[in-house]
Amino acid sequence: MRRIVAASVVLLCAGAMSLGWVLARKLTSAVGSRTFDLRLRDMETDGDRRLLILDRTRSTAAPGIFSLWFETGEWVQVSDEVIDRGPGQIARVVTHAASGRLPSLGASFSWSGIYFDGPAAAGLSVREVFITTPAGPAPAWLADGEHRAATWAIHVHGMGGRRRGTLRGVQVTAELGWTSLVVSFRNDGEGPSVEKGRSTLGYSEADDVEAAVEYAVKQGAERIVLFGWSLGAAIALRVADRMRSAGVIAALVLDSPVLSWIEVIEANCVRSGLPAVAGRLSLPWLTLDPLARVAGLPGAISLREMDWIERARDLTVPTLILHGNRDDSVPPAVSEALRDRRPGFVELVAFAAGHSMAWNSDPERWRSSVSAWLSTVVVD
Repeated sequence: MRRIVAASVVLLCAGAMSLGWVLARKLTSAVGSRTFDLRLRDMETDGDRRLLILDRTRSTAAPGIFSLWFETGEWVQVSDEVIDRGPGQIARVVTHAASGRLPSLGASFSWSGIYFDGPAAAGLSVREVFITTPAGPAPAWLADGEHRAATWAIHVHGMGGRRRGTLRGVQVTAELGWTSLVVSFRNDGEGPSVEKGRSTLGYSEADDVEAAVEYAVKQGAERIVLFGWSLGAAIALRVADRMRSAGVIAALVLDSPVLSWIEVIEANCVRSGLPAVAGRLSLPWLTLDPLARVAGLPGAISLREMDWIERARDLTVPTLILHGNRDDSVPPAVSEALRDRRPGFVELVAFAAGHSMAWNSDPERWRSSVSAWLSTVVVD
């Protein structure tokens, strides 16, 4: 009997370790190709309007303006109008098709909050520059402000995204007349590729964004506002923490921010049908150096250093958070907790939106919230 119990314990431990390894690998996996998991079911015309008939999902029926990225290469923007087509389908109105034409019926596409396919589509004029980072040269878009403004904004995208994902925020800083730097970083699909291409959840990527801050200072920036989206927020917080003595970071604007990786890991386990506690099994593979290396990482990640609920008192710059209350990837309750721990220093604006979709759900409110807040905390 004792042998059976011992064998069972060994098997349970081995299973738990294996599951932890799988979760850690998935969480830090290299950037892959976009998933085209939806299909264009039909098309209609209504006067001069073109309508796309889509399966009803939580994403496709969400209020707001969005983009459809098709496997065939087409890129289409749709309006905030959601037209009912029965229990299983809805129609969305096309506002712009990049190629001037729509894809064929049955074409596979990805639903996205990344609304612009590049700076020109967002009405922005930029030039490409390269930031010298510890990982190698990283491309960035530089949008000059009025008379090369002394206030700069540095925009940091999220996990699996690209620079174009931040253009929603760059429009605001362009209207303010600030200079904007839209950066890439190691292993994001645009920046330099290092090690095995895996993410370190913002821990090492912060080195590259810190190099971007130093670039901006050398170019004349006197104060910098860091914009971070999801993972990009974790990076921005780490950069602001490490550069606090320099006194150059004036404020943080964070959309759907990762403030505690443990909370995020648990939330994504639940979303995948696993118990939240299963997420804890990944922690040794992320935080213990020998296991982290076995999991394909260059070394251990200090999740404690990036836990801004526990470290709320260490936050040294005014922070604006924009977060959707339907976010099942990065819990909005964590943003609420940080606001409650630092009242008056951290401001939270909630939207009826999913992860990184706050801007899409109400672009004007997002823009006005950011502009109004920045006008009170940043003296240009």
